[in-house]
Amino acid sequence: MYRLEKMNRKLLGEQVEEELMNYILNEPVAIGEKIPNEFELAEMFGVGRSTVREAVKGLMTKGILEVRRGAGTYVVSTSTLEEDPLGLAKLGDKYKLALELLEVRMMLEPEIAAMACGHITQEEKEQLKKLCDEVEELYLGGKNHAKKDVEFHTCIARCSGNRVVEVLIPIINTAVLTFVNLTQRQLMKETLETHRAITDSILKEDPVGAKCAMNMHLTYNRQRIMRMYEQHLAEAEKGQ
Repeated sequence: MYRLEKMNRKLLGEQVEEELMNYILNEPVAIGEKIPNEFELAEMFGVGRSTVREAVKGLMTKGILEVRRGAGTYVVSTSTLEEDPLGLAKLGDKYKLALELLEVRMMLEPEIAAMACGHITQEEKEQLKKLCDEVEELYLGGKNHAKKDVEFHTCIARCSGNRVVEVLIPIINTAVLTFVNLTQRQLMKETLETHRAITDSILKEDPVGAKCAMNMHLTYNRQRIMRMYEQHLAEAEKGQ
């Protein structure tokens, strides 16, 4: 059972909402899976069912949960609106959204990686290498690496030295989170290898190498999502 401070109801509801989000991320509960029912959550957190309802409602507002009448409460995203300011994670058909986001990433990120080679500072090089190492450590340790993965790609965008690119960072972040949430570690080897290749090329200030490595990274991602999308469509047809 989780230990929560017995404060006023509003603060307790916020605590349960935070702990429920942590439960979803750490269990982990994948997108499309159902969370425990209201009674089970109340037992888990040691609170009343009304507090659980408040916490669930909070995560519904943030686009994390969806209540399906007669079926239960399901995870529909693991990125909050704060992490996804454009609200793209709330769009239906996550597979189609992931493909559309990858199309945009393939237009932008290879060139951004190449640009970074001409503007990156020594301090930024150290930060980029550190982030690459941290993503790898989390991935290999079986821990949630999504936020650190976002930081890695954000760092590359900022290293471009282009202020307009910085404005586009939320699109890249949403794309990374959407992909990670859907694939659930299915591309560990490919991700780690291409992350390292991107990092090494940028550290060497090799724009062609950085562009090729980023293209390879995104190509692996697209191939995986395409297979998942085709399977999703096939299963949908069978269910009709």
